[in-house]
Amino acid sequence: MTLIRRPFQIIRSNLRVYALLNALAYGTFAIGFILGLRFPDLVAGRAQALEDDGTASLVTSLLSSPWLFALTILAVNTLRLGALTILLPSLVVPFLGLATFAVWSVTTGVTLVPTTPEGWVALIPHSLTLVIELQAYILLLLGAFLLGRYWVRPQAIGARNRRAAYLRGLQHIGWLSLPALALLIIGALYEAFSLLYFVYPLQQWLLG
Repeated sequence: MTLIRRPFQIIRSNLRVYALLNALAYGTFAIGFILGLRFPDLVAGRAQALEDDGTASLVTSLLSSPWLFALTILAVNTLRLGALTILLPSLVVPFLGLATFAVWSVTTGVTLVPTTPEGWVALIPHSLTLVIELQAYILLLLGAFLLGRYWVRPQAIGARNRRAAYLRGLQHIGWLSLPALALLIIGALYEAFSLLYFVYPLQQWLLG
């Protein structure tokens, strides 16, 4: 039960920060989405970049195998986004992961702007994927924020020195990573299977 209670205790103790991080995550995504709507060339540029780096072709090749697709999504979200974009920068420079995540979030908002009616329909089920995955990243952002705060101000956690405060911050990241990983697993499974089994029938139903 401690595995379940402890992360929620950390969230309850930092509700104001948690709310602000929600605003950061969803707000930066909304900024990117609005920019994409306002400047279609940005969307075209992102689409071309995904073509050039092989991401688009990889997604297409995996659509017929939802379990492998889900595993790939999970690997990308946990390693590239969770570890490399949020946590690793924060382990080196206090709060840096919040800035690198904000850049990613704005870019993702631009990337997800639909350019066809089919794309707008696909965004309906994909919106749930976005909510689930952003909640996972918000938990990691909270861990990164707490690490930075304890690192800069050890007295905030009652630590005797910065090293002890840093270790306490790492412990908080560890606890918050547990529900974050669970959400990323759920999000990866939902994204993979919804794209294969839900998006096309929904497009047929709404667009005829």
